[in-house]
Amino acid sequence: MHLDARLAALAPLGGFFALRTGEPPHGPLPTLAQAYDRTPTAPAADLRPAADLRPDTGLRPNADLRPDTGLRPNADLRPDTGLHPDSDPARGPAPGPDHGPERHPCPPPPHPHPLDTRVRRVAAGIGAREPRVAASVAHQALAARLWSVALGCAVRYGRLPDLDPRLLRWDPAGSAPEDLWLTEVRERPADPATLAGAVLHGHLEPLAAALRARHGPAAGLLRGNAASALAGAARRLARWARENGDLEAAGRTRALAADLLAHPLLVGAGTLTAHGTDLAFRRRSCCLYYRVPGGGVCGDCCFARVPRSSPRGPSG
Repeated sequence: MHLDARLAALAPLGGFFALRTGEPPHGPLPTLAQAYDRTPTAPAADLRPAADLRPDTGLRPNADLRPDTGLRPNADLRPDTGLHPDSDPARGPAPGPDHGPERHPCPPPPHPHPLDTRVRRVAAGIGAREPRVAASVAHQALAARLWSVALGCAVRYGRLPDLDPRLLRWDPAGSAPEDLWLTEVRERPADPATLAGAVLHGHLEPLAAALRARHGPAAGLLRGNAASALAGAARRLARWARENGDLEAAGRTRALAADLLAHPLLVGAGTLTAHGTDLAFRRRSCCLYYRVPGGGVCGDCCFARVPRSSPRGPSG
């Protein structure tokens, strides 16, 4: 099936899989290529002012990408908040024993870098005090968003839209599905090599480099995030296919996920296993969500329980 101009076949999968097409209706937004640039000089019109950032919403680490549940990789993902399941979006993150006055890792400059805008937004939503923690959560959420779009198109259409970062407009203060806009729909094949080129090489490599330069998360942590995000997107898509009686689509999803996790950039980042018709993943690194006040270990974490570590202990 050929791609349609609105990518309408993604809509039934849920907001995290959906991709808006055309130009953003509320004014210009930066491209993801600009976000990956380590030293861009974006005009003021391209970014929302810092005053527009709302601490009541945001994104969080990838999970199963359903809009009705909270945070946990290999659990489920709400596109509207970045909060722990025990948090009240109206009040902010669940209180923890060390949850003191709110502090943000990136004080907003007049016209902030798009990645700084996202990291501050996530930090406000989950109460993260360390830049690397907020950066990790922001990274995994965007990785999940990109993998969801790519896998959804590959399975639903058998085609992939050109996901060149220069074609994707991004609202770093937005929520799915209104955060990403593909300005031009161009068809590409949907084989594993093309998907890897589009998402891993086209997005996650430059995104990781930019985040490491600006906020310092470890390379191994970001690699684990990329693998976890892929596994979570695949798990949700395979579940949707089974629930809708499309066992062929569920099988294609599992095969694509296995091929992509064997890519040199992801191999060894974790283990994907099949339990009947379901998928499970266990990563070999930690996303640091346990360092959020009131947080804990995620469903696919390498740790069975919250580790005792120094504030500057390694994570990847």
